[in-house]
Amino acid sequence: MPRPLALAVDFGGTKVEAALVDDRGILLPGSRHRRATGNAASSDELDAAVSEVVLAARADLPAGAPLLGVGVGAAGPIDVATGSVSPLNVPAWRDHPLAASVAALVPDDPVTLRIDGLCIALAEHWVGAGRGATNLLGMIVSTGVGGGLVLGGRAAPNPTGNGGHIGHVEVGGFDDACACGGRGCLEAVASGPRTVAWARTQGFTG
Repeated sequence: MPRPLALAVDFGGTKVEAALVDDRGILLPGSRHRRATGNAASSDELDAAVSEVVLAARADLPAGAPLLGVGVGAAGPIDVATGSVSPLNVPAWRDHPLAASVAALVPDDPVTLRIDGLCIALAEHWVGAGRGATNLLGMIVSTGVGGGLVLGGRAAPNPTGNGGHIGHVEVGGFDDACACGGRGCLEAVASGPRTVAWARTQGFTG
């Protein structure tokens, strides 16, 4: 019998991806699909991108393989109680019902939404650099800066689902404006785009 699979979805400020992954953390070859997102995209365009990658990955499920469910990791902030997301780098979505949107695409499969930083922390704890660690902070440095906590070998409980989201901790000595409305946030100083912008002020090209 084929190994059980989960459908993994990653939604961020630059792209959304979906793929099938087995119980060893290995992607099913050929099941990975990607579409662009971005801060200029409309809500309808973002919904269409999510729909395309989710349905394409779901269609790649091998005959007879059990699908355990769908896991959605999204840039934050999120609200696990309502299944909604408000990614700061995606202004078209504020309190957008992402979990319900995905569930409507795969009505027979359970859907779980978590912040992307927690997803990466759990992945590193399971099959990556954090194996064997009891406590760890996972970090994402990409379009934004995210994070998630594993404490006592389990995902850290948090009412909203944003625990460990360190991108909006203020960094002493910096006054850079942040999309969250604050100033000097880690994300405003050290995200991928901000790091590139800083490098260009120092004479780097490319």
